[in-house]
Amino acid sequence: MNLKETYKNFLLQLQTIYGASEASVITDWVFEHDASVKRMDIIKSPNGKLSESTVLQLQNHLAELLQHKPVQYVLGEAWFYNMKLKVNEHVLIPRPETEDLVELILSIAKKQPPNIAILDIGTGSGCISIALKKHLHAAVITAIDVSNDALTVAKQNAVNQNMHIEFKEFDFLNEAKWDKLPVFDVLVSNPPYIPINEKAKMRKNITEYEPASALFVPDNTPLLFYEKIAAFGKEHLNYNGKIFVEVHENFAEKTVAVFKAANYTYVDVKKDMYGKDRIVMARN
Repeated sequence: MNLKETYKNFLLQLQTIYGASEASVITDWVFEHDASVKRMDIIKSPNGKLSESTVLQLQNHLAELLQHKPVQYVLGEAWFYNMKLKVNEHVLIPRPETEDLVELILSIAKKQPPNIAILDIGTGSGCISIALKKHLHAAVITAIDVSNDALTVAKQNAVNQNMHIEFKEFDFLNEAKWDKLPVFDVLVSNPPYIPINEKAKMRKNITEYEPASALFVPDNTPLLFYEKIAAFGKEHLNYNGKIFVEVHENFAEKTVAVFKAANYTYVDVKKDMYGKDRIVMARN
């Protein structure tokens, strides 16, 4: 098959499990990654040939994609805040809406002293910490996660982006360990917030591949992490310190109530790029 036929065959097979638009985006991404070919190259040289090794790699990746494996895991990379980051099944795939969380923090932090201390709770791939450090060069950033496998990925991403961040394996839900952490000016977290009862309604590429521990919380305690963060902040936030958390759109107001009940002086909800209640901000 020539280049155009190979591309068309790949796209048509993906369309058996994805919508036309999503299948097209994934196909373009894979062809650029595997064959260094962009769609314009296919238009210009439809009769071009690919090497046998490239065709084999495309076939292998297509087989994985047809098992609903996310393209980010298939290729081992994801884009976040104009950075290409390493990802695998040990870390959540960075979402575009989480970039809104970074934007909000930067808009406020840039007005603060340059050496602010930031704690990223549940860092995963390190995407939030690394993006913040890239724009707040003097900030002192600590990133924690309960998963050593996730921290391995985060550390590699920080090295690849030439950013210095202190990573720690840490079980944040264990309050007995909190005294091992200092005080901070900013707490940020994109914690697990999806009740397990919603799992059945979610797509296979999420539920079968992304780490459940980074996604789901018990149905009877959906606000578990926010309650812990609110309590931690009362002891580990400097005066006028701020908290920024990503939230489930259906639990935004309840999350606000958690921080108000903990006597935070200012609590607000911000919408994401899709117009959904996605970020809760609180000030100590």
